[in-house]
Amino acid sequence: MSRVYNFSAGPAVMPEEVLQEAAAEMMDYKGSGMSVMEISHRSALFQGIIDEAEKDLRDLMQIPDNYKVLFIQGGGHQQFAMVPMNLFQNKVADYIITGQWAKKAWKEAQMFGEAKAVASSEDKTFSYIPDCSNLDIDENADYVYICLNNTIYGTVFHELPNTKGKPLVADISSCFLSEPLDVSKFGILWGGVQKNVGPAGMAIAIVREDLIREDVLPQTPTMLKYDTYAKSGSLHNTPPVYTIYMCGKVFKWLKKQGGLEVMKKRNEEKAAVLYDFLDSSKLFKGTVEKKDRSLMNVPFVTGDKELDALFIKEATEAGFVNLKGHRSVGGMRASIYNAMPIEGVKKLVEFMKAFEERHPVN
Repeated sequence: MSRVYNFSAGPAVMPEEVLQEAAAEMMDYKGSGMSVMEISHRSALFQGIIDEAEKDLRDLMQIPDNYKVLFIQGGGHQQFAMVPMNLFQNKVADYIITGQWAKKAWKEAQMFGEAKAVASSEDKTFSYIPDCSNLDIDENADYVYICLNNTIYGTVFHELPNTKGKPLVADISSCFLSEPLDVSKFGILWGGVQKNVGPAGMAIAIVREDLIREDVLPQTPTMLKYDTYAKSGSLHNTPPVYTIYMCGKVFKWLKKQGGLEVMKKRNEEKAAVLYDFLDSSKLFKGTVEKKDRSLMNVPFVTGDKELDALFIKEATEAGFVNLKGHRSVGGMRASIYNAMPIEGVKKLVEFMKAFEERHPVN
C-alpha cells in the first residue's frame, strides 16, 4: 500500500526521509550489530545520540545557555502536574484558558494550590484568543500558564500575554519547531513530541535554570522533579531511548531544510492554501477568528453533521486520513505539521472542491 496523506493531530506524520533513515539503521546502528532499541542508555553510543539531539535542538531554537533541555518520559498530562509541583512557592498561579489542554492543566494545578483562570475564550467555544495585554495577574503568582497553540480548536497566540514580570510557562506541543520562538521570553517551554517532533512517549522541557529547584512541593516523586533530569542529563533512569533517537533525526532534518525560518515560511504557504479555500467556499467554513488562526491545526465544518461524516468517509477512502475533528467538537480538522508536504494540502483542497461540487449549497 502506498503512503497516505496523514492529517492526524498526533501521533502525527513524520518526514519520510527520517523514517527511511531509521529503517536502514533498524538492525544495525553505526556498526554496533544492534538496533537503537537494544543499546544501553549508559553506552557511549547512546550518550552520543542524546548529546547530539540536545545540541541540534539548541541550535535550531537558539536556546540560551541559562536554560536546561530535559528529555522526560510521559506526555502533556504529566507536565500539567510537574509544572505546579516544581514551580509552586506561594502556591498561586494564573492560567489563560484557550482550549481543552489549558483547561486540563488548570484543573490539575488546583490539586496543588490556587490556580486561577485570569482569561478564557470558552464563551465562544475557544474560537479566539482573549486580550491578554492587561490581565489581573496576582502579585503572588509563581507563574502564568498558556497553551501556545491549541490543537483541538486551531488557535494560536500571535502575541504573548503581559505577565507583569511573572515567569511565562507555555505548552508548545502542537507548534514545536514550526517557527522561531524567543526562548528568553519564557520561564518554561514544554511540548509532547508526538505532534510535530517525533514518536509518542516523551516531552521535552526547556527550563530556565533559576526555576529548577530542590525545594519543590513536599512529597514530589523523584521522577517528577525537573532537578532530577537537570542533574543527570536526563539519564537518572532509562529514558525513552528510541524516541530521543528519532527526535534527533527530525532535528537534523529540520537543519537540513534550512531551520525554523524556512519552516515558518513553508507552514505559512501551506496554511494559506487551505485557509484561502475555506474563506471562498460556500460549503466548508473555518471555525476560528482569522486573527488567531493556527498554522498547524485547521478545524472546519460543513454545518451538517451527516455531511461532515460523509466527507470524512470519502476523504479516508481517497487517501486523506485522520481528518475527523476532536471528539469534543466534531467536524473536521487538518493538522498540517512540518512533515506534511504542501502537495498534500493542495490535493486535499482539490478533493474538497470536488466534494463541494457534488454537494452544492442551495
